[in-house]
Amino acid sequence: MKGRIHSIETCGTVDGPGLRYIIFMQGCLMRCQFCHNPDTWKMSDGKEVTVQELVDDIESYLPFFQASGGGVTVSGGEPLIQTKFITELFKELKKLGVHTAIDTSGGCYSKSPSFRKSLDELLSLTDLVLMDLKQINPERHKTLTGLKNDHILDFAKYLSEKQIPIWVRHVLVPGITDFDEDLYKLADFIQTLSNVERIEVLPYHKLGVYKWEELGYDYPLQGIEPPTEDRVNNAIAILNRHHRSTASESMI
Repeated sequence: MKGRIHSIETCGTVDGPGLRYIIFMQGCLMRCQFCHNPDTWKMSDGKEVTVQELVDDIESYLPFFQASGGGVTVSGGEPLIQTKFITELFKELKKLGVHTAIDTSGGCYSKSPSFRKSLDELLSLTDLVLMDLKQINPERHKTLTGLKNDHILDFAKYLSEKQIPIWVRHVLVPGITDFDEDLYKLADFIQTLSNVERIEVLPYHKLGVYKWEELGYDYPLQGIEPPTEDRVNNAIAILNRHHRSTASESMI
């Protein structure tokens, strides 16, 4: 079984509990205006690897995972594009007792029986989903990402029905996702989910702008600065208004 990856981070600290081995998969259907990895978009790019190659490398980090309560997080791009590959990887990781997490926006979620079947198998091997909810307003979501969010909200509901633990993540971008009315609506939606362990606000940053320039892309958020501490704290308070999970600020 082979998959296409963009890169690997061996000691991540913000994409799940403990120290994490993070695999950034290649390919994404969304075109987020704040994306800091636009070089993950094209499925044809990246590097082809086998499950065994990844497992062999991961095994050398097992003592660090065990000591910190960490594990492996598969991120992207959009990891669910390569569901079958990740399923085979997680099967091997479970044999080693490794905690598994998926960082996803749910942008490729489908209710088709074939996708549901492969997704269910993957979720049976998944300990945690980091669920990116970028914008609750469908039109603003489409402007921000290129897609509406109906199927993404359906995916969040599906994870709740399956009782897969999730950490909700919301990137706070001034003038794009930082509207109190939208934050309150997002908080109300989160309240309907029964599987939320944590809510994270990720302040927008400009660290990935150079990648857009290197790829010859026009960066759409020119002139937008990171949110102030007050606005970040405001978002944390609103999104956690119904919830008793751990609310926090985290850097992407």
